[in-house]
Amino acid sequence: MRYFPAFSRLAALTVLALLTLSCAGRRAEAPAKQTVVNPITGTDIPDNDVLRVGEDYYMVSTTMFFCPGAPIMHSRDLVHWRIVSYIYDCLEDDDIYNLRNGKNAYGSGQWATSLCLHEGWYYALFVANDQRRSYLYRTRDIAAGPWERKVFDDWFFHDPSLLSDDGRLWVVWGNGDLKLAELDPENGSVTGAAKVILSAPKEGWGLRAEGAHFYHIGDYYYIIEIDWPEGDIRQATCWRSRRIDGPYESKVVLHGTLDGREKDGIAQGPLILTHQGDWYAMQFQDHGAIGRIPTLQPVTWTDGWPVMGEGGKPLQQVSIALPAEGEDYAWDSDEFDGETLPLVWQWNHKAPDGWSLTARPGWLRLKAAPAGGIADARGTLTQRTALPRCTSETRLDPSGLKSGDQAGLCAFQSHSARLGIEVARDGSKSLVLREEEKKIWEKPWDDAPVWLRIRYVFTPVDAEDSEDTASFAWSADGEQWHELPYTLRMVFTLDYFTGYRSALYCFGSGRGTADFDCFHQQTY
Repeated sequence: MRYFPAFSRLAALTVLALLTLSCAGRRAEAPAKQTVVNPITGTDIPDNDVLRVGEDYYMVSTTMFFCPGAPIMHSRDLVHWRIVSYIYDCLEDDDIYNLRNGKNAYGSGQWATSLCLHEGWYYALFVANDQRRSYLYRTRDIAAGPWERKVFDDWFFHDPSLLSDDGRLWVVWGNGDLKLAELDPENGSVTGAAKVILSAPKEGWGLRAEGAHFYHIGDYYYIIEIDWPEGDIRQATCWRSRRIDGPYESKVVLHGTLDGREKDGIAQGPLILTHQGDWYAMQFQDHGAIGRIPTLQPVTWTDGWPVMGEGGKPLQQVSIALPAEGEDYAWDSDEFDGETLPLVWQWNHKAPDGWSLTARPGWLRLKAAPAGGIADARGTLTQRTALPRCTSETRLDPSGLKSGDQAGLCAFQSHSARLGIEVARDGSKSLVLREEEKKIWEKPWDDAPVWLRIRYVFTPVDAEDSEDTASFAWSADGEQWHELPYTLRMVFTLDYFTGYRSALYCFGSGRGTADFDCFHQQTY
């Protein structure tokens, strides 16, 4: 799709508005606006790409090893985003996604998906690091699917970006050196040879030219990417050329931080032209243990460059020329009274066997998948956490657990902690708190249900709170809570590369079951 520069479009809109006033004899109404504060979603939605369809906006983000994967989110105002579907249920039914034989997709899986509308088809292209190959999906209905897929076995499109241009489909990808190739989407193949079209500076640089987003706007081809110079913060760099294959010249179009987070730069994401004719950029911010969170920045075209924020500095508060509409839906509470899991839930790797919402109506039943620890357990169901602080609660009935089983509630990332019921070899039960696999606290228990709670603090509000911490509590009745004398120091680690999630887990013998009555999550 080709867009014309903002100044030309605005001039045309001005003329049209004057003609409308003259003919109608009345004053035209300006579009409603809303003021928003960045970051906009308060939860982990990294590596996003956004596609406009009329007055609707669709966003995809990275969910890596979680299944189903590649969520499609919908918005009418670029601020409130709701998960409406997923591109796939599971990438492959192999040892990696079944957590067998010591294999897993942690830190890998689906990365940095690109969305594109081409010849009546919606395309999604991404790389899977654990498979060492690339996946191209397409559908006629971006909101609901279904998606067809083709696999590029011999091509590893790192952080790709699709561009539909004059009937041809192109992809730019890479790290440091960005490459260009033409795709044949019908056959799932590359047409001709790939060409390096630009090389980011090497001396004294850390992360170079990654997370590309490719556009043809007016007379120029533009590539927006992320750099992270050594000793500096992440920044958004734009490259442009009058020819698709270069040569390209560059300019830094966003550099700065928000919320006093001096080390957390903002970069990587798409340009967006609204149906009102305004330009914005969705660029994510590293935000500690919560993960990577989108910010929405206005774009001003300056000498043909898309400068983000205010003069290239990110804005905390932004006025959006779209009326507020809808609510965020990336996490939620659940009473487990439906026939299917709500879309806010994702399994850790492939969905396990034996789970049910109907075996005991009104409860979620998880089977104790054989595993030696939480990282090996397929029967782990996760949800995102949220800024600035949030609590996750569940009620667990452990009566179906067998010897060797564990079930409960976990603050899930590489450096995790969990509180739940464990069954010893003699069949006795205990309420146990663990940091990873180390036992921290223990209390004898019986078959009675127990309430479990995790209290997350990502952004302290009170003096007694500490940033990126999680505390744990239990209750016999859901009213009187007992706080445990332990605090998890949460760390965003690159071996998982995801923000902290709350997880319901059940693993051990392969014979027992755990029933969860509800899951309650709220910010405060």
